[in-house]
Amino acid sequence: MTYTKTNAEGKENVFILTFDVSPEEFEKAADRAYEKTKGKYAVQGFRKGKVPKRYLEKIYGKEIFYDDALDIIMPECYGEALTAEKLDPVERPEAELVKIDDGGARFKITVTVLKPVKLGQYKGLTLKKSDIKVSDADVERVLEHELEHASRLVSVDGRPAKKGDIAVIDFSGTADGARFEGGTAEKFELELGSGAFIPGFEEQVEGMEIDGERDIKVKFPDDYHAENLRGRDAVFAVRLREIKHKEVPPLDDEFAKDVSEFDTLAAYKESVRADLQKTAEQKNADAEEKALIEKIVSASDVEAPSSFIENETESLVGQFEYRLMHQGLKIEDYFKYSGQNAEELRSSYKETAEKNVKTRLVMEELIKAENIALDTDRLEKKFGELAERAKKTVGEYKSKIGEREYDYFANEILTEQLFEFLKANNKFE
Repeated sequence: MTYTKTNAEGKENVFILTFDVSPEEFEKAADRAYEKTKGKYAVQGFRKGKVPKRYLEKIYGKEIFYDDALDIIMPECYGEALTAEKLDPVERPEAELVKIDDGGARFKITVTVLKPVKLGQYKGLTLKKSDIKVSDADVERVLEHELEHASRLVSVDGRPAKKGDIAVIDFSGTADGARFEGGTAEKFELELGSGAFIPGFEEQVEGMEIDGERDIKVKFPDDYHAENLRGRDAVFAVRLREIKHKEVPPLDDEFAKDVSEFDTLAAYKESVRADLQKTAEQKNADAEEKALIEKIVSASDVEAPSSFIENETESLVGQFEYRLMHQGLKIEDYFKYSGQNAEELRSSYKETAEKNVKTRLVMEELIKAENIALDTDRLEKKFGELAERAKKTVGEYKSKIGEREYDYFANEILTEQLFEFLKANNKFE
């Protein structure tokens, strides 16, 4: 077998390998094809699998083994050429048969490798500084959340339901006189004023007395998730079983003692502010890193192979399914309520996937260009922290993780080193 390698016109990362297989080599492949397939031939006068190759060729023609011979010899020729030329394909190769006859075979295989990344400017850049600040309102929101968490529900009697109450209701809905899926429930807890139900529903529950009944008339929004109910009028027969009201504790020193390690509300507030400030600083750092790498990627000549984009899309969809699972939902539930299908979901991630792939390729090229070597001491320190958290020795922890996890943490450290380099060589003002 001999072959030639040429560049596809106008594509520096696409090569055409043209193979010439001699008659003798192809005949040997045909012999192997015969040995592999002879068991399926039944010819009168011969036991199955015992029909001589020459006899089969005489009956059906020599072409009978051509396809199987090609299936044998093509991958072998291709593999040898990849090794010899040190090619690492990133796309599925395309094969083309040029000729096949008594004179042997000729075929072409088109190989796509990763296009070299050509970095744009990545040092001496000036970018806008991220300036997320912590305000008094931010601190108050945290305190309100803590108050909400510490509140308790108490039953209310002797008055009608009002906005802010939790109304415990039974309801049964009909549209054009017919019940519909999801339109019936018992002992349902609805916070009045939350906007959780169809517009107009909660307002009509307000004013109801305990054990009172009322027919509530509403209209489903035109963009309602259930297509069969969009824009339709409905009537809900509602019975109010119970009224609950949130009892919120006072925001004082006693509250601070209950929810924190501090004795005064003032000290607790300062602690909240410090935590928010730490979070803000991390967000500022993340925002600056993101802006910096986006600017570098946009200035670089980088091409994302379709196979890489497909793999990244699969990964993003998998992460989305994982998040749904932790919310107690299945992907089928999401499709039902969103109106999307699997292909539309995948399509929605394509742009992000391509961006992620390009970013990763540029980062890898930056690491190579600047000879940034993994700081093994820092990696060992990371393993020490993880081992301490898991209450194991470093040796015990490392023995339990696989190569994939090891590479993940090593890449995390290498990425930190890269951004330290980039931040040291660019300005934010």
